[in-house]
Amino acid sequence: MEFPNNLLYTKDHEWISFDDQYALIGITNFAQKELGDIVYVDIPTLNSTVNKDEVFGTVEAVKTVSDLFMPVTGKVVAVNQDIEKNPELVNEDPYGTWMIKIYVNKLGEKESLLSADAYKSLIGANAH
Repeated sequence: MEFPNNLLYTKDHEWISFDDQYALIGITNFAQKELGDIVYVDIPTLNSTVNKDEVFGTVEAVKTVSDLFMPVTGKVVAVNQDIEKNPELVNEDPYGTWMIKIYVNKLGEKESLLSADAYKSLIGANAH
């Protein structure tokens, strides 16, 4: 299982990629494997400010529905239209398929996120 080092991770299995004040957010490979085949992604928070650790949407798989948690406080400025039509893209390429783009309100919250190595330890993955 891959864990890109250019991303930061949450204990709730989201990844985040920063570009100055903006960031892209998706779910990890571990999360999509645990969920199974994703059939629907619901993100009703476009143009809303969502606080760190609050729910910004849900992912529906064949057997379960899982909440998506915001890694840092920010305003949702875009939702990936591709996953609305093709939610299976998340299963096919979890790190290449972002769910939302946010304007980050509190860059300092970045410090609470996990590195790739820390995330590997959290889920019990081998460190190589």
